[in-house]
Amino acid sequence: MQLTSRLAALAEVQADWLVVGIWEEEPLGGAVLDLDRALEGALTRLRERGDITGKANELVPLLDRRGSAAERVLALGLGKRAKLDRAGLWAAAAAAAKFITSKARPRLAFALPENVPGVDPAAVAYLAGAGLQFGSEGPGLRKGKPDRFAPAEICLVAAPSATAADLQQGARRAEVEGRAVSLARELVNLPPCDLYPESFAVRAQLIAQAAKLECIVLDETQLEAERMGSLLAVARGSDRPPRLVMLRWRGGKDGKTLGLVGKGVTFDSGGLSLKTTEQMVDMKCDMAGAAAVLGAMSAIAELNLPVNVAGIMALVENLPSGKAMKLGDVLHARNGKTIEVLNTDAEGRLILADALAYAVDQKVDHLVDLATLTGACMVALGTEVAGLMSNTDAWSERVLKAAQNAGERAWPLPMFSFYGDMIKSDIADMKNTGGSRYAGAISAAKLLEEFVGEVPWAHLDIAGPAWAEKENSVRTSGGTGCFVRTLVELARTYA
Repeated sequence: MQLTSRLAALAEVQADWLVVGIWEEEPLGGAVLDLDRALEGALTRLRERGDITGKANELVPLLDRRGSAAERVLALGLGKRAKLDRAGLWAAAAAAAKFITSKARPRLAFALPENVPGVDPAAVAYLAGAGLQFGSEGPGLRKGKPDRFAPAEICLVAAPSATAADLQQGARRAEVEGRAVSLARELVNLPPCDLYPESFAVRAQLIAQAAKLECIVLDETQLEAERMGSLLAVARGSDRPPRLVMLRWRGGKDGKTLGLVGKGVTFDSGGLSLKTTEQMVDMKCDMAGAAAVLGAMSAIAELNLPVNVAGIMALVENLPSGKAMKLGDVLHARNGKTIEVLNTDAEGRLILADALAYAVDQKVDHLVDLATLTGACMVALGTEVAGLMSNTDAWSERVLKAAQNAGERAWPLPMFSFYGDMIKSDIADMKNTGGSRYAGAISAAKLLEEFVGEVPWAHLDIAGPAWAEKENSVRTSGGTGCFVRTLVELARTYA
């Protein structure tokens, strides 16, 4: 799938589908009005009849239209202009692509909306391009007969009065980051018989080689030597040995380094605290944090960003066996702190503890970790929004701003010191659960905070947005590749 861009009048654009945005409660204007004239007022007549309202993500096809070089035109509702934010623009483009790609159509053209409040033209092109690529792909990696057909080309079209440089800049970012999101989605959607710690590490090595990233892979013997007792304890129950992967991009001139850490439980049964079938059925997605880090690192390298980044992925399976960690075990983490295990299904924080401590030892200056960590965060924020917790307000605000600029949604949760009382243990430095159904996402974050030292750190609990259980107008079910774009935007602004 190739992403291109051009300046042109919409009626002149040759494509199998031309997507044009319609604002709610506004008359047609600009390039869309010019297209309507070429279509002999077809859009206007449909509006007057109420067939086109412009409501957000409304899709109205006009088939075999005279007056347009495109074979088909799709009217896409953008909602009210004042309410369209970056996430909404991305979603609208994704909805259009999802509608179109149910059949094989080689060329899709998208008319970039004009005068989007608070969004510059380059960002409009970026968000639209990223949404179109997302909506063009589904989760059917193992289907004998495909039910989705990604176009060979997606063309972003702006009015001739627009600036070509802005258009090309946005299209370039969208193309690169779109591939990175696609990579993360593919990894999350792969069956656990194919994706496990060793095979994930091999994939990371291949991507590092292609992207000219430095790559270090630690096996179980090296993890033992690195004192990662907490991570190794989680991995004990599986026949699949654990891995820790670190990728480095050295694009910055100064020594400042951004650290990205991802949870990579390639399958989570809960261990001896065994999940039910219903709880376990989608647990191949428990490595979405690691997938996001790998996708982001590939994009950072391809974009040649002038920044230093270390991406660390902690990879394990969490399974029950005679070797599995038990309730009551006390684990010795890399930084010397001890953790009492009271629930083996609270394993993500255990592997992240060692991974974060390892990142600190790599002398990173700022840290972000991503993890499908707690159902409690979904109870608090639902399935579309990630929880953001941090030890530094200024760093939290920078991460939140990066998410907003990337068109993704996160929301801060408090980290008051008294929440730390929830993980106090009588026999160890801490316990791995809060012991209550209250503030579960925060108590998990308080444990992670014990392993970042004085480094400004932010934790993104992506349990909700990382996996779409049901299909909607914007996305299919399965992995979403969420927060890849946020990490790339954070790296871009960090530079």
